[in-house]
Amino acid sequence: MSKAVFATECPDLVLVHRGKVRDMYEVPGHADKLLMVATDRISAYDVVMTEPIPGKGRILTQISLFWFELLADIVPNHLISADVDQFPAVCHQYRDQLEGRSMLVKRTKVVPIECIVRGYLSGSFWSAYKKDTTVCGFSLPAGMRESDKFPHPLFTPSTKAEQGMHDENISLERMREMIGTSLTEQMAAISLALYQRAADYALGKGIIIADTKFEMGLDGNTLTLIDEVLTPDSSRFWPLDQYLPGQSQPSFDKQFLRDYLSSLDWDKEPPPPAVPADILEKTRSRYQEAQDRLTR
Repeated sequence: MSKAVFATECPDLVLVHRGKVRDMYEVPGHADKLLMVATDRISAYDVVMTEPIPGKGRILTQISLFWFELLADIVPNHLISADVDQFPAVCHQYRDQLEGRSMLVKRTKVVPIECIVRGYLSGSFWSAYKKDTTVCGFSLPAGMRESDKFPHPLFTPSTKAEQGMHDENISLERMREMIGTSLTEQMAAISLALYQRAADYALGKGIIIADTKFEMGLDGNTLTLIDEVLTPDSSRFWPLDQYLPGQSQPSFDKQFLRDYLSSLDWDKEPPPPAVPADILEKTRSRYQEAQDRLTR
């Protein structure tokens, strides 16, 4: 296995942002483009762990590339190329850091909304439902169990929070106030179409997509799918053959890491605790299984 990449160092490029997982660069002389690099960092409870998951960034990138191609007829996306040979020449010297984990993308005006689509009752929605069957403006049927499928997928937007802060669920009315009715309706319709296409495809591969998050930007006036798409970092993937409503489900994501952290006396604030090698490896193997099932 190749060496883990915790953080990239590309001094001839301009580092725009280092997020929880991705390093974003401007390429000198190419103001209309960005270089997006998925590192092997992993976060839990909005805290980045000290130890990386070797190969995780490559897995995320390859899954996103797969979905960009499968979903391209629904909405344009920001991908220009994932082939380092096709990147501007100044990038070639960093091939060892970029190969398999980077995308040259169009620079868009990011719409400050997380486009969340939920197909199943889980996570924060389940916690809210137990208190009140009306959640985020949706009147849900009484008597639903944890992990039950909704009658129809729900579009439940949230604000994009600064790093270290939590996103906040908002109503469609609030979204319309923030970005306008036309853009809201477009983003909702596109998000639901993307989710339905992906969920139907994934079921055939033995995976339930319980929920997912899309991000969009404007390329001129064209609404464009950006960032990562339908990865274990941005989605809740459940194995179909183990699906049992009425409880939480096993999943292809950070479950081993979260379960380990939840067993500790840790206040979920930085600095993070050390993570044992076996937890890192179990987490990596779940990400790898998701890629293998979806893309083969």
